[in-house]
Amino acid sequence: MSHDFNHSVDRWVLVNVLSEYTGYSDDAVRAKIRRGDWVCGPHWRKAPDGRIVFNLTRIQAWMAGS
Repeated sequence: MSHDFNHSVDRWVLVNVLSEYTGYSDDAVRAKIRRGDWVCGPHWRKAPDGRIVFNLTRIQAWMAGS
């Protein structure tokens, strides 16, 4: 499945979509949270159902060094 996330709007996605877009494995994503590379609020948060969702727009900026 292909996703188009080249908009400036914040996009909250589940880990499987994040992994598909970034190439980071599920374990690598969770390690970034654990180490504090990605901060709760701007980069990730818990959805009302308790699942972790990721801000693809902010993570894309982080990957670009911004």
